[in-house]
Formats: sequence, structure tokens, C-alpha cells
Amino acid sequence: MRELTDRQAAILAFIHAHAEREGVPPTLQEIAAAFGFRQPCAAHKHVRRLEQAGYLSVRPNAARGIRLSATGRAATPGARRAGRAREDRLELPVLGRVAAGAPIGADAGIERHFVLDRALFSLRPDYLLRVHGDSMRDDGILDGDLVAVKRGNDARDGQTVVARIDGELTIKRLQRTADAIRLLPRNPDYAPIEVPPGADFAIEGLYCGLVRPD
Repeated sequence: MRELTDRQAAILAFIHAHAEREGVPPTLQEIAAAFGFRQPCAAHKHVRRLEQAGYLSVRPNAARGIRLSATGRAATPGARRAGRAREDRLELPVLGRVAAGAPIGADAGIERHFVLDRALFSLRPDYLLRVHGDSMRDDGILDGDLVAVKRGNDARDGQTVVARIDGELTIKRLQRTADAIRLLPRNPDYAPIEVPPGADFAIEGLYCGLVRPD
């Protein structure tokens, strides 16, 4: 039986743990989200290699068609150890830029990946964005920092969010009132951004923490 790579062992452990915890195996989308893959097809390649190696089987055309083989179940103690080590680390892609100033468009594609300690972040982030500008400096978010973002379109008043307005991204404190939404900078040199009714506006994610590259 072919020896598992660290990534294969971590994915096998994730499949096993998900099935034990939820009662069903994960989907390819859930595997992709857990490991920071941009597309489910990347997860499919790893699952396919595990299937070819005899660790699991996949039922065609089923969203939750992954099944561990006897060999896969036997391998999971070591795989779980690798999985726990993997859960302590995050491999996060840098997806582009976000404005700490006037909103800017996000760059296309993945700039690079960082492997980071999970303990750095208040929430488990999904990706990183490079900060451009200093409108959030009083919150310690500086030009050139990498901010970690958890995908999601819901946020409470007072949380720091990455928001998309008229197709461009910015990071700001969210202020919600009964009849208005404002995006607040943390630098007195910048004015709040008023979100007008009917604007093309969406919350892209929650700020989880930052990395300051050397």
C-alpha cells in the first residue's frame, strides 16, 4: 500500500472525522473549503489519488459518495495525528488587495500561499488580502499588512468587515442603524463611507486578524 503524503493523510483524517462527527462524509466542496482550495476539482484530485491507492471508494454522481475502505479506516490513527497537526496550521491563499482608504478592485488570481499558526486568528479564516492604505491604522491594520478573512455575508454592528461596494473592496468597521449602513475608517484623516439605498453593496467576510510580512 502506497504511503500517504502529509496532505493525503490530512484529507483522509478530515473525511474520517467529518463522518464520525456529522454522520455523513464530507462533500468535495467541504473538503476544498477546509483545505483552502479555490475549486472542488482540486479536492477531487486528492480524493481520486486516495481512491486509487485503496484508502477509500467514491460512489459516482453522489454529493456525499465518499466511503473509507477497511485500509482507509486502519490508516486513520496516523492520519488523525497528521490531521491534528494540519488543523493547527492553516495554508491560506493571498487572493488580492483590499483598500484601507478609498475602495479598490481586488487583483485576480492567487498571489501566493502562507502556512500560518491557527492560534493567530480569532476565527478560522479562508484567505488573505493585502492591505493598501492606512485608513484602519488606529486598529493596527497598516499598509502592506495581510488581513485574514472568513467568508460570510453577515456581520454585526461594530465588526470589522471586508465589504464590496460598486464592485470594489474595502476593509472598514461596520455601522448599522435602523435606516443606514456606514463603513467607518479608523483614521481621522478619512471620512466614513455612506452606503446609499440601492447601492451594489455586500459584505464579503469578517476580519479575523493579520500577518505583517517581514
